[in-house]
Amino acid sequence: MTDELTPETPDEDEQPIKQRKNGLYPGVSDELAENMKGGWADTELRGLEPIEQAPNAARRRAALSARFPGERLVIPAGNLKTRSNDTEYGFRASTEYVYLTGDQTDDSVLVLEPTKDGHEATVHRLPRSNRENGEFWLDGMGELWVGRRHSLTEAEALLGVPCKDVRELAEALKEATGPVRVVRGHDTGIETALTDKVTAERDEELRVYLSEARAVKDAFEIGELQKAVDSTVRGFEDVVKVLDKAEATSERYIEGTFFLRARVEGNDVGYGSICAAGPHATTLHWVRNNGAVRSGDLLLLDAGVETTTLYTADVTRTLPINGRYTDLQRKIYDAVYEAQEAGIAAVKPGAAYRDFHDAAQRVLTEKLVEWGLVEGPVERVLELGLQRRWTLHGTGHMLGLDVHDCAAARTENYVNGTLEPGMVLTVEPGLYFQADDLTVPEEYRGIGVRIEDDIVVTDDGNRNLSAGLPRRSDEVEAWMAGLLGK
Repeated sequence: MTDELTPETPDEDEQPIKQRKNGLYPGVSDELAENMKGGWADTELRGLEPIEQAPNAARRRAALSARFPGERLVIPAGNLKTRSNDTEYGFRASTEYVYLTGDQTDDSVLVLEPTKDGHEATVHRLPRSNRENGEFWLDGMGELWVGRRHSLTEAEALLGVPCKDVRELAEALKEATGPVRVVRGHDTGIETALTDKVTAERDEELRVYLSEARAVKDAFEIGELQKAVDSTVRGFEDVVKVLDKAEATSERYIEGTFFLRARVEGNDVGYGSICAAGPHATTLHWVRNNGAVRSGDLLLLDAGVETTTLYTADVTRTLPINGRYTDLQRKIYDAVYEAQEAGIAAVKPGAAYRDFHDAAQRVLTEKLVEWGLVEGPVERVLELGLQRRWTLHGTGHMLGLDVHDCAAARTENYVNGTLEPGMVLTVEPGLYFQADDLTVPEEYRGIGVRIEDDIVVTDDGNRNLSAGLPRRSDEVEAWMAGLLGK
């Protein structure tokens, strides 16, 4: 990375421009400063059309307004987070802000001001960098360094919402009167400005509402999730084609291969990819991805592409690295497949959310009893939860803008709730035999299998968004053979 220039001390009535210590230039001459002010083309974008999600975001804001009449609602996008010294992590706007605006700009804040008829929405964001005071080329976050951003006029056209300079917002909020709620955890400056106006309980009600509002997806959201899944399927194909290179290196080759697909076709991966080969497959969230990839072992790949609109897929397949399951691997894999089939069949409108989990757990428990790994009867094992030594986790979760979407929803409306058309969830049973588990035969140890698909509830049942990726063991082998030209 290059060093920013070091400016002279700004006038008292100007905001200080960020400087980096040990810059090579001690200051800016008057002549250079004057030169940099002019000679630039007009780059204002005109005739912009609203982004595709703008009408959906407007409907969501209207529903939010109706839920909290007469209250000022503040939803920040969040700020850049420091990775080390003066480098930042890539920015990812808060889910609540994206859901209500379709925008992804750092430092932005959506404010709903109460009116007699509801609310007036305004997006507060940074305007174009100032060229008169040199901000655009002297500030480390100026547009010359980090790239052009939309003007407030352009943003208004794209989002369909009035836009103002966010740098004036904190002071305005300090003077605000009346009830206020803010989504916490994203912008400390905004929270500080509201510190004497909000309560944790009231703010939590806002967060819970926005989490539950996302449970049922509209057609745009389901379309974005399908795009995410389709890219993810191609990412899995990419991985199979380079398994020989992964064997020569490590799990990181798999991680990098999938990441390339995510960055080319989307925004990023929706979560840290789990590229777990051999016994690492028994660690649920193995994201170190630094282990060996060996022929004869299984690869548990749990990964999802996040679209440019920030909707993410979440898919898992457990693949034989050499293209063929051993007899024991196939037995365990087929048991998980059978459990997943039972779980998917239980996903339908009107069903209890827990039904798909219970259906999958019953099948896995039956297999564990049948194999003599736990003493039956099955009902006793389920009542005591003894199968969880090997099944470990819940069988799925909501999916959307977050990989574990709707996480702040009330229990009675989520895990104790009822499925409705438009809900999207994962179904992902697994069996995991730890390498040091002395309660199972030695040949089981170090084998982990999970199969995960993304399922949308329809009016008459469900649809598997990730059906394009083979699941049955013989189909997986044939798919791999076709990709490898065998």
